[in-house]
Amino acid sequence: MFYNLLYPLVSHLTVLNVLHYITVRSAYAAVTALVLAFLFGPWVIRKLRELKAGQEVRTDGPQSHLVKAGTPTMGGLLMLIAIVVAALLWMDLTQPVTWILLLAVVGFGGIGFADDLLKILGKNSKGLPSWWKIAGQFLISALCMILLFLTTNFSTALYLPFLKFPVFDLGQWHFAGLSGGLLYIPFGMFLMIGWSNAVNLTDGLDGLATGLVIMVGLALAAIGYISGRQDYASYLQIPYLPWGGEVAIFCLALVGAAVGFLWFNTHPAEVFMGDTGSLALGGLFGLISVLLKKEILLVILGGVFVMETLSVMIQVFWYKRTKKRIFRMAPLHHHFELSGWAETKVVTRFWILGGLFAILGLSTLKLQ
Repeated sequence: MFYNLLYPLVSHLTVLNVLHYITVRSAYAAVTALVLAFLFGPWVIRKLRELKAGQEVRTDGPQSHLVKAGTPTMGGLLMLIAIVVAALLWMDLTQPVTWILLLAVVGFGGIGFADDLLKILGKNSKGLPSWWKIAGQFLISALCMILLFLTTNFSTALYLPFLKFPVFDLGQWHFAGLSGGLLYIPFGMFLMIGWSNAVNLTDGLDGLATGLVIMVGLALAAIGYISGRQDYASYLQIPYLPWGGEVAIFCLALVGAAVGFLWFNTHPAEVFMGDTGSLALGGLFGLISVLLKKEILLVILGGVFVMETLSVMIQVFWYKRTKKRIFRMAPLHHHFELSGWAETKVVTRFWILGGLFAILGLSTLKLQ
């Protein structure tokens, strides 16, 4: 909003030229989201306590988690509001990707909110029926992908890490009379839904998912900034994306909100993000990977999320076949808890892994 309202006045007030710089707007978006989370965090936590919006803890989980019962959940609302406000203030509102990103955060956040609300009202950990949740994710991701194709000059090429050129282009494929452009839409939807659930599975320990979100968000912000500059994109031989700078601003708004939330979410957590936050943040990662043409690279950047998801898939598959478990408990962080690691040790070590994955992912931009 500031960019659209104030930058046209640059001929009268030259200092407004700073709004043209992605770095300036990105920094202020991060600071805005961070300050909002800091300022309103205590108020949100207090209101959630008054509403008795406490976490229902699974009885079959680690016994150390029983003390978490009653801790306010739905704290993801704090992050989502901070992200939306910062994005509206500092992003270019004439860019279609701005509104597509906002649709994703509000849509997936709304699904998570409904899930959290039902858990609270029902006083159990089940929440929204699985097929309702998937149906909602399907609808929001479909809207985002369709709008992306209708409003932007979007490429359907797919790139692999360490390779300069796309491995193939879905736009050149045809199946059952459908063009590749239409084939890419379900692929993008799969990414959004998959990453939404991956972050949701990882959100099980104080600060774990929040810290990992910060690392992935920073990496995606860097990629967005580079992709939005023709000189940098040409040098690194990656696709130039005119909306890359706006995506970087959004990513740093996300990071700022997550840092502010982590202040209250770190061990012992005063509030949990709940599905309201985890479903929205994961869906955003899937969408951002599509916007930046880093659909496959996100597997490396978010390596810990992938590990957590695979641990659940392996556990379920193996148990159905043999009635035996590979892990003490899935997702993976619970396995290490039940193996004797303190919760803070699990979180810290997973953060270290998350940082290493983010560095490795960024290194692929040069090593190709």
